Amino acid sequence: MLLRRIPVTFLIDGYVVEGHVPVAQVKRLLAERPAIKGISLPGMPAGSPGMDGEKAEPFTVYEIGDSVTKVFARE
Repeated sequence: MLLRRIPVTFLIDGYVVEGHVPVAQVKRLLAERPAIKGISLPGMPAGSPGMDGEKAEPFTVYEIGDSVTKVFARE
């Protein structure tokens, strides 16, 4: 049996938030309420919320939807 550990997954007001997503993008998601399942910041990039180190490049936050992967935000 293969178990997948998901260390940072939240269900917030009906949306999935996966990874170390910046708070500003979670607030935007909840304010705009787009017709998507949620948002994700893949990996554990340095400088993201809860991670050590300096931010080396802009974070790309993706939409979680049914089909095509789309960028939700870059910051």
